[in-house]
Amino acid sequence: IRMVGEAHLRRAPSERWVEKFARVYTPAVMGVALLTFLIPSFVLGGDWREWLYRSLVFLVIGCPCALVISTPVSIVAALARAARNGVLVKSGLHMELPARIRAIALDKTGTLTEGRPSVLRVVPLSGHSEADLLQRVASLEALSDHPLARAVVAYAAERGINAAPVEAFKEIKGKGLTGRLNGSSYWVGSHRYLEEMGQETAEIHRQLEEIAREGRTVVVVGNERHVCGFLALADTVRPSASAALQNVRRLGVEHVVMLTGDNRETAEAIAREVGIEEIRAELLPADKVAAIDELVERYGQVAMIGDGINDAPAMARATIGLAMGAAGSDAAIEAADVAFMSDDLSKLPWLIEHSKRTVGVIRQNVVFALAV
Repeated sequence: IRMVGEAHLRRAPSERWVEKFARVYTPAVMGVALLTFLIPSFVLGGDWREWLYRSLVFLVIGCPCALVISTPVSIVAALARAARNGVLVKSGLHMELPARIRAIALDKTGTLTEGRPSVLRVVPLSGHSEADLLQRVASLEALSDHPLARAVVAYAAERGINAAPVEAFKEIKGKGLTGRLNGSSYWVGSHRYLEEMGQETAEIHRQLEEIAREGRTVVVVGNERHVCGFLALADTVRPSASAALQNVRRLGVEHVVMLTGDNRETAEAIAREVGIEEIRAELLPADKVAAIDELVERYGQVAMIGDGINDAPAMARATIGLAMGAAGSDAAIEAADVAFMSDDLSKLPWLIEHSKRTVGVIRQNVVFALAV
């Protein structure tokens, strides 16, 4: 409700242009109408009653009412239709922007994929049991809202393993989690975080690379001494992803790129499946912002689509940010200009087409109002 209220308050670019134009146009029409009455009546000796009537006719026809309402009526109608289709556009400004998008950046997990990964394998190492490994990872992941974390906690719960209290919990954005469990320190993170911890062996590296080539995501668990083990998870690509990206290219989008914090091998496997040529993997939130900066410099009008808190800064930096609303984090939805409430990526080409149609109607309205 608050967003709908803001949508009415914030003005679209063409609406602001109409207001500027009307500030000049309205006095000009009134001035010409006055001259239409005065010059024929008092200079050329015409019947003042006839010329008063003609000046009033001119004033009514030339009145900018049609011009002034041409944009807001179209914008409100477009916002309402988008809402009916499960696309929440936060303002008139953002109703027009999709029509001008030249490049699109997408997150992977929760955007190109369903965001509901499942645990496929649990590999304990260094003498730890599977139950010990799940206890530790579930306890730390229970304090995170990442889709991978939810999958791990659910998998552990199915096996009767519940999260234990964690002390000194810390979330390292884009890398992993740390905390104390039963008096000992543990960390949970990505392959990249494992490398930063300096605990990776050649054998562990080989296993993790092999899993990544299969398109799986790895969650590694360790303590101060060694790697305790790892979990392999898989997420399903959204059925609409490939067709949606083909359609946005058909609508004039020149470039599509994946920005993900996941490892490169997993990102490449997903990219091949959906038809994305450029991949930027193992990115931190700041890296995603830098990538958007580069795309804005190259293409001008850039959209960023994501669902997590790590995507929020990049979405705020992009020309227009789009959130996968139902599955997305509060931070992502707040930073976004548009939210796909049904988490349906096929709404992306629909939104671009809808925006182009809205801009076309506004132009028709303005031209028709001026022509009349």
